[in-house]
Amino acid sequence: MINQASPQKPQAVYAAKNKDENVRMKSSSGGIFTLLAESVIQAGGVVFGARFDSEWNVVHDYTESVEGLEAFRGSKYVQSDIGNNFKKAEAFLHVGRKVLFSGTPCQIAGLKKFLRRDYDALLTVEVVCHGVPSPMVWRDYLEYKRAKRAAGKNSVSSSLNELPVITGISFRDKSNGWKKYGFKICYAASKAAENTVSKSADTPNYEITPFNEDVFMRGFLKDLYLRPSCYHCAAKEGRSGADISIADYWGVGHFHPAITDDRGVGLILLNSEMGVRCCEMIRPQMQSERSEYKNALSANRAIIASVCEPKYRRLFWQEYRLRNIEAIGRVCSKIKAPLWIRCKMKLAAIVNRTGR
Repeated sequence: MINQASPQKPQAVYAAKNKDENVRMKSSSGGIFTLLAESVIQAGGVVFGARFDSEWNVVHDYTESVEGLEAFRGSKYVQSDIGNNFKKAEAFLHVGRKVLFSGTPCQIAGLKKFLRRDYDALLTVEVVCHGVPSPMVWRDYLEYKRAKRAAGKNSVSSSLNELPVITGISFRDKSNGWKKYGFKICYAASKAAENTVSKSADTPNYEITPFNEDVFMRGFLKDLYLRPSCYHCAAKEGRSGADISIADYWGVGHFHPAITDDRGVGLILLNSEMGVRCCEMIRPQMQSERSEYKNALSANRAIIASVCEPKYRRLFWQEYRLRNIEAIGRVCSKIKAPLWIRCKMKLAAIVNRTGR
C-alpha cells in the first residue's frame, strides 16, 4: 500500500484455450494456467498455487509434479492463506530452480516486495480478481450446507461428525456450460465414509446450484463480504508486476467468434518479456487469437477497477451476527442490480422468448 507501482498496459493480449479438452473442462475458463505450469515443471521447476486443505479452507502450496497441478485448477472464491510460501519460493530461486508463482494481484505484488529483487527464473501469474471474500463466512457456509443436506435427507445429527462429509468442491462446474456455470459440492454419507466417493453415475452424491442461486455466490457477487482493501485495490491495472494475467474472456464471442464455444475461453495479458517468451513456449498446445486490450476490458472491468463498497455492507455484518448465513439472502434481496444489468437481463429474456 505504501510503495505502489505505476499502472502499465500489457504488451500483448490473447483469447486462448487449451487443446486438451479434459483439462479445459476441469479449469475455470481456457485451461491456460495448466499449460504454463506444465512447461515449468517439465523444465525442472516448481509451481505455487491455491488449493483446498483437508477442511476445505483455501491455502497456498507448491508442487513439483504435473499430477499435483490438479489441486490448483479452478477458481476458489475465498482468500487463500499464503503461509510461508514467499520464503519457500525464495529458497527455490536461491538454488537456481525455476518457479511459477500464481495468485491474486495483491499476492503477486506482495511476493515482489518480499523478494526485493528480480529473478530470471521466476514467472509470476496473476488471476484477475473481483475481490476475496471472508474465510469466516466461507466456513460458516460449508457447515450450513452440510446441515441443510442432512435435514433434506431426514437425518437427525447430534454432532458435526455425523453430518455429511464434503469430498469435493467446484466453484465453476461446467456441466451446464461455461456461461451458466454452477457451484458443485460432492458429499460422502458420514465421517466414517470420508474417503469414499460414489462411483455410480446413476446415483451421484453431489449438488450443483446455478451460480446466481447459490447463497454464498450471491453475497460474493453483491460484494457484501470482501476484504475492506478489495474496495480500494492497489494491485490492479498492471500494478502487481505480474508477468502474465489470466482471466475468463467474457464477451469473447463479440470479438473472436471462431474461437468461441461454451466450454471456456481464457484471456491472456502478457505484461513482460518473460510473459511473452513463456506464452510462445506453450503456443503449440493452445488455440489462440491475438486480441485488443480495450476488448478485454469491455466485459471484465476487474482488470483495472475495484468494486464499490455496497451501502448495505454494514447492515450485512449486523444481520450476520444475528442470523449467520441466512443474513446473505435477507440483505441481497434489498440490493437492486445496476440498471445496465437489469436491461441486459430483460433483453436476454425477450430474445429467449422470440428466438431473435
